[in-house]
Amino acid sequence: MTLSDEKQQGVLVDLLGRVAQGDESALKRLYDLTSGRLYGLALRIVRTGELAEDVLQESFLRIWRSAADYEATLSPPLAWMGLIVRSRALDLLRRRVSERLHVTDTLDEAAEETLEGDALDPAQCADASQQARVLHQCLAQLKGPHREVLSLAYLRELSHSDLSEQLKLPLGTVKSWIRRGLEQLRLCMGAGQK
Repeated sequence: MTLSDEKQQGVLVDLLGRVAQGDESALKRLYDLTSGRLYGLALRIVRTGELAEDVLQESFLRIWRSAADYEATLSPPLAWMGLIVRSRALDLLRRRVSERLHVTDTLDEAAEETLEGDALDPAQCADASQQARVLHQCLAQLKGPHREVLSLAYLRELSHSDLSEQLKLPLGTVKSWIRRGLEQLRLCMGAGQK
């Protein structure tokens, strides 16, 4: 159902008013009318469908709880809801970055402890051996291109541009595959250390 912009805005303002009063059917109708556009906004920010769906769900929960705060004189309803979606999407990205930093810090600390001192005692050798096993298992779990690019980059010490030339791939693709592969390794290594 397509409504003119002015008519649609009036319908959305009315629906938000009903949602503010706890009308679940109004929330469903509001969702039906706006979820496509709001999902598109979330997808542009978080870049994956699964995350965009999470953002949309969190946003509609926020809309349900905050509908009474909406004032039609201050902004159009889609702009107000879009701001909520944008805020939820950016919060999700911040949380994910924070989680990754925590895993990276843990890996850095483990590597630092392993590299301290030249002589390893038997316990350290066992830890290093365990870490090597975990790394090998994690590398085996990587998908073909990510594993190949990481192996060439770090075992043969090839630069990104050398890899791009050798594999006949755009430089951006090589960098992206390395970044994603390292991200997957960090997550896997973090899980394998527990």
